[in-house]
Amino acid sequence: MTQELIDLRNSILQGNYTAALAIVDELEGMSKQANIRQIQSFLKILLIHLIKNHIEKRLTNSWMSSIRNSIREIQKINLKENKKSYYINQDEWGNLIEEEVIEDAIADASLEIMNGKYTRSQLSNIINREEIINTAITFLSLTYTYSAKELPAIMDDYLSQLVAD
Repeated sequence: MTQELIDLRNSILQGNYTAALAIVDELEGMSKQANIRQIQSFLKILLIHLIKNHIEKRLTNSWMSSIRNSIREIQKINLKENKKSYYINQDEWGNLIEEEVIEDAIADASLEIMNGKYTRSQLSNIINREEIINTAITFLSLTYTYSAKELPAIMDDYLSQLVAD
């Protein structure tokens, strides 16, 4: 990114605004990709714990904390600087999960569930993907509805439902 900033400065000083705008566009794209990668990382953590809950039919305090933290971090990262728009819109989560994150989450969860009892392939075959994805999307939708201050209490209500399942 340092080189891009140097190039931007030089383009502006030379009056080459077309090149400067192209560099700004490139920097925006880099920033968006970095934010999406961060979101995917927290999304994977969320999915791992939802998969563990789904298979083991329990929810530890540590898992609850990880789920809550993942949702809160996703909320922070997803909201753009203008505080009015998002990197990932509410209707885009399903595709992101199915195309980018779920397989990695299954692979990592297979190592943790019941001390690695299932291979990635076995776990993939026994989980209810639709149910896990729907639960994740339900949690993610809360980030569009509730403020950062309200979200933890709301998450506690939803997490208590996971324990009951």
